[in-house]
Parts: sequence; structure tokens; C-alpha cells
Amino acid sequence: MNPAGGAAPVEPLAPAEPLDPAAPRAPWVTVLTGAGISTGSGIPDFRGPDGVWTRDPLASRLLEHHYYVADGAIRRRTWQMWRESPVWQAAPTPAHRSLVQLERAGALRAVCTQNFDGLHQLAGSSPALVLELHGSLPQSRCLDCGAAEPTAQILARLDTDPDPHCAICDGPLATDVVMFGEALPGAALDAAVSAARTCEVFLVVGSTLTVEPVASLTAMAANAGARVVIVNAEPTPYDELAERVDRRPIQDALPEIVGELVAEHAG
Repeated sequence: MNPAGGAAPVEPLAPAEPLDPAAPRAPWVTVLTGAGISTGSGIPDFRGPDGVWTRDPLASRLLEHHYYVADGAIRRRTWQMWRESPVWQAAPTPAHRSLVQLERAGALRAVCTQNFDGLHQLAGSSPALVLELHGSLPQSRCLDCGAAEPTAQILARLDTDPDPHCAICDGPLATDVVMFGEALPGAALDAAVSAARTCEVFLVVGSTLTVEPVASLTAMAANAGARVVIVNAEPTPYDELAERVDRRPIQDALPEIVGELVAEHAG
């Protein structure tokens, strides 16, 4: 991950060679979701006009690996931020549930998500089809030995242990949310690349498409012959690749678009 003005830039994925038009293609939709799909659930985005980091750029330091590892005060603030996060009270919206309709219709290749809120799974999407490219808040791990622990279990003891460490090796604990300066989960990213290269439609929902390497999945899909549809309130760097750009509220636009794609797939 790479915030504006934060850690060193992350390079886009290398462009894929165009696929042979005669090669078999999956007749499915690959979806890429960003923070915009979850704002309707009460979870603020990060980079929008009123985003968390737009209003307070220094807040991004709470998710920078370098600061987190080096500074116990940063770790304590970060854990407090996670305890107070609206994610824990959030519920899926009709937009999340509409993607379940794609899956039930047999039209979904994968949901590649930049979100860590778990709302796609709560909406009913099969966990195997949800690729969490920026990690998951409900799970945590030791930064030294990798031991896993449910985040809720850690949050429950913050009053007496505000800078939690591993019971096995005493390394600092962190949620599974990918911090700036950390690599994305390799298996999830590889699966997302495959899903982008083998879909008929690449549907972007609620992403500014400014964070690499995930944003360049859009160009990879287009280069492989997919039709690109972007649903986002603000312009993105990849709008010119899209056959359709929809600026309407996601909760209104996405169920309609999904209905069209399901009908097209059935036909």
C-alpha cells in the first residue's frame, strides 16, 4: 500500500500481454471494491473529499509499518483506533448484497476488495471468492513470529494491555490490515491478477484507483479484452479505459448494473 505523501511509491503491476482472442475466457464478472462501497454502512473512506486522511493526513502514520514497529505510542493509538472503529457495528448494504446475486447467478469470477471490514462475507459472498487484498481487521498476528489471534480477543484486554505483545515470542501484535510498507498478501494478489485477466467484465465499485498495485488490475483487465465499468463518485485515473462510468450513489447504481449483468449472463 502507498498513501499520498507516505511510504515509498509502490509500482503498478507489469502490463499483461493481450490474450489470444481464440483462447477460452471465463464468462464471469470480476469485481474490484474500494472504501466507497462501505460508506453506506457508516464506515468513512480514507481518500475521498471528506476522507479520514484527507482531513488528517498525519493519521496515516498509524498504519505505517515503520512508525508502528518503532513507537509504542503509535501502537497504542492504533489499537485504540481499531477499538473505536465503526466497522464493528457496520452491516452490509444493498450494494454488498447485490454482488451476492452475481454469485448466485453463476456470473461472478471474484470480488477483489481493498476493504478490510468483512462486509462482503457478512452479506453472503462465499469467502473463497472474496480476495482481501489489503487484509482483514477481524484477524491479527504477531509481527515477529506470525502467530495468529482474533482481533476481538486483543481488543477485550486493551484496558490492561494497551500495547499488546505476543504470548509466544513477545513481538508486537498488529491486525491483519496491510500497513504502508508491507507487501500485499501474495496468494490473494496472484488470484486477483488471474481474475482480472480472465473475466469478461471488470467492475470497479467505490475505488479511487490511486493505490498500487491494486489499481493497475483495471488496466490489466482492459488489456486482456475485458469490458471495464467504473462506479465511483469521483473521477479515477482509469476512467478512459471504461466503456461505462457511473457517478450515481453506489447504493442506487450497483444493484441496477448487477441486474443488467445477470440478465446478460443468463441470455
